[in-house]
Amino acid sequence: MSDLFRDVSPEDADLQPIIDGLFGEYAARYGDYFSKDAEIELTEWYLAPQGLFIVLERDGEIIATGAYKPFDEQTAEIKRIWTNKTLRQQGLAARVVQELERRAVLAGYSGIYLTTGFRQPEAVKLYLSQGYAPQFDLDRDPEEYSQPPFDGRLRFTKTLVREAFSKSA
Repeated sequence: MSDLFRDVSPEDADLQPIIDGLFGEYAARYGDYFSKDAEIELTEWYLAPQGLFIVLERDGEIIATGAYKPFDEQTAEIKRIWTNKTLRQQGLAARVVQELERRAVLAGYSGIYLTTGFRQPEAVKLYLSQGYAPQFDLDRDPEEYSQPPFDGRLRFTKTLVREAFSKSA
């Protein structure tokens, strides 16, 4: 059993059922809550040199995904973190996040920005465990962030330190 990261286009045919499933999970949690301001995303945002979309494969099967796109000139925005439902709680998402961070440093980024939804406590736990700084009050009921003046997104940031990745690059 060997795991391997592979760069892909977000339009890769093998990826489409996974992306559809990911959005299905969001719909199950949130209904149409986020549909009023659904993001328009362009494929080129996720292509080198400014972006990246990766899959983690095990024996030829995609078991986890992740991506980043430019947020600003110094900051990458992480998106599309997903792990196969049968393999969750095994550290795969953390491995994907770490690989995205490593690759973002190599691409010249010095920071990461990301959002997760107010009904994704497992994602909040993941990002906190990876050293991300919450830009919201952790002591507040996350459901409060679904009400005005909030937009339902829980924001995180992290400064990337090139030296931390020099051993693994």
